[in-house]
Amino acid sequence: MPRTPSKTPAANATTRHATDNSMGTDDADAQSGSLPDQDPDRYLRLDNQLCFPLYAASRLITRLYQPLLEPLGLTYPQYIVLLILWEDAPCTVSHIGQRAQLASNTVTPLLKRLELMDIIERTRSVDDERVVTVTVTRKGKRLKQKCACIPEKMFERTGYPLEEGIKLKQQLDALIRHLQ
Repeated sequence: MPRTPSKTPAANATTRHATDNSMGTDDADAQSGSLPDQDPDRYLRLDNQLCFPLYAASRLITRLYQPLLEPLGLTYPQYIVLLILWEDAPCTVSHIGQRAQLASNTVTPLLKRLELMDIIERTRSVDDERVVTVTVTRKGKRLKQKCACIPEKMFERTGYPLEEGIKLKQQLDALIRHLQ
């Protein structure tokens, strides 16, 4: 038996905003936050999902980063960790995980690899050995200079209008805050 769509406000907003007018959502449905009684299969179309364009855009953006990061020996997740460290170091592993929206079991292998590359250094706290502080090495600081051109090159590669990009980032930041 197929499941009916969730009646949570987030799911309703996702479906309403991700679909076109052919679904027949009227003002009363939009104001009440509920989906009109229609065939659930209409809501299970890929084109009606908010998650898919977010997923696809993320993958496409990550793919655009690869030719810029590969010569530096970095992966996209390592680059994200370095952005955090260049801004916040010294900081703890848990801080990095929170900022990167990653679990510690994902952050730790990234940090180990960066440490093997002599880009970062990890130190256990004397007071609490569970706390690990991460700092950027000289090599990591030099790498920051090499990465300084990446945001501008990425903007050029996307060809996306600056104003639209700013609006999109603000909307995505708001969505992330809402989901947290």
